[in-house]
Amino acid sequence: MKIRYTLLLVFCCGLLINCTEEKNTDFQISGDQVGRLSKQSLARDIELIFEKDSVVQDTVKLNFGNGASKIKIFERGGALLLTLTPNNDSIATIQNVMVNDERFVTDKGISKLSTFKEIRENYPIKKIISAINNVVVLLKDSDLYFTIDKKELPESLRYNANSTIEEVQIPDTAKVKYMMVGWD
Repeated sequence: MKIRYTLLLVFCCGLLINCTEEKNTDFQISGDQVGRLSKQSLARDIELIFEKDSVVQDTVKLNFGNGASKIKIFERGGALLLTLTPNNDSIATIQNVMVNDERFVTDKGISKLSTFKEIRENYPIKKIISAINNVVVLLKDSDLYFTIDKKELPESLRYNANSTIEEVQIPDTAKVKYMMVGWD
């Protein structure tokens, strides 16, 4: 009788170990993946990939046969999740992904709601590019990049588009304006 209870206990423990909760990856950003979208996803398959969501394409471009210039993915209920830009190849894939929803998070916990300090502490920065109204932060060994509004910078750096901006000049509290993934 004691052997039966021991075997039953071992069997139940084995079931509990094997029945771990499956991780939801719908909002996970990793190497070649943004939620259900992968680097190899074809633009023509977007409606299948996001079948539970609403896919909105530029119909003017579609009517002329050029393909959509932007594809917006809305969650059922109206929230804008992603804005996709396909490339112009004969078999189009997704070239750029703008992450519009703050639920999308990297494996290091970075989202659209993160600050520059959180980005700097979790990823090595490759380059900072100054534009007219924004600063683009490129990461080493990653397709992920961030745009920070120049309004977040000290006033002395805001008005010169040609100025070189260093990592130390961006305040830790600077908020992310855009979170993007660029696939070649």
